[in-house]
Amino acid sequence: MGAGGTPPARASATPPPAPPPRRTHKWRRATLATLITAAVVLPLSAAARPEIPAPAPATLPPLTASTLDTAYAANRANAAESSRMAAAHGDTHRAAADRSLATPTRHLLHFDGRGEGQVTEVLGDLAHADHIAVLVPGSDTSLDTYDRFRAEATALQHQLNRTEPHTAVIAWLGYKTPDTISTTVTTTGRADQAAPQLRQFIRQLRGIVGQETTVSLLCHSYGSVVCARAATALDATDLVLLGSPGTGADTAAALHTRAHVWAARGTDDWIADVPHIKTDLFGTTVGFGTDPMSPSFGASRFAAGDGGHSDYFAPGSVSLTNLTRIVLGETSEVTRA
Repeated sequence: MGAGGTPPARASATPPPAPPPRRTHKWRRATLATLITAAVVLPLSAAARPEIPAPAPATLPPLTASTLDTAYAANRANAAESSRMAAAHGDTHRAAADRSLATPTRHLLHFDGRGEGQVTEVLGDLAHADHIAVLVPGSDTSLDTYDRFRAEATALQHQLNRTEPHTAVIAWLGYKTPDTISTTVTTTGRADQAAPQLRQFIRQLRGIVGQETTVSLLCHSYGSVVCARAATALDATDLVLLGSPGTGADTAAALHTRAHVWAARGTDDWIADVPHIKTDLFGTTVGFGTDPMSPSFGASRFAAGDGGHSDYFAPGSVSLTNLTRIVLGETSEVTRA
């Protein structure tokens, strides 16, 4: 008999269904690990995009403060010619992108309209800057998507100018970025090719502005792999890893850089779910190893708010505020993660 004289309930012949399992990130991590492996074992075979005709890059004198205007004018003229050739080829999207870069207000240190294209653009007065930020992009960045990358540089420049007018921001699309869905995005191959070009650019930059100016590299996603591969002998004040999949190094000290190494990741950034592995598969090293946000890596971690993978330069964001402080050398004001 049950309490109060009520007969006990008859047991059900069929047990109630089990509650659904608690959602975790484990299934996503497993899926991503499988995709990384598949990217090496089963390369995609998408048809290559037809080559877009464009002239060779302009021949320029050595870059100095006194030759900047000459370089800007020559690269704008090259972009204008690239636009005409792309239009004749029937690629109206590329023609419009090149034409925008050719307008008189654009300051291009380098332009190459061939293939996926490369461009290095200055926002601000480079010759008189006390603080310079160089943005290094991640995957899927080309002349066709350059406006998206430039918008990030513009947001940072606007934020810097609110407190310090003697600054410049450089959007450095100086390498062939990997596609997000490709074999190249899981290895250091593209970064190894890009690293010497980034080192050379920073040397040229020092030749323009001298040693007194601070230079901060803000490296996003796969761009953080590029910066890490270039880090040795890189004459920079700060090296900032944003939404990094890893660098290929186990620790910040292993980067062998004089720069102060920083790392940040937004709480809604999907890169947190990418397995931080580094392993050999069929003679190819896949993955980038230690998470730069882990304490063992040894970077100075700072807050990036609740943004996603593409939100580090969003106006008004915690990450943009902290990036501005780093570039200006106001490191005691940076909010830590």
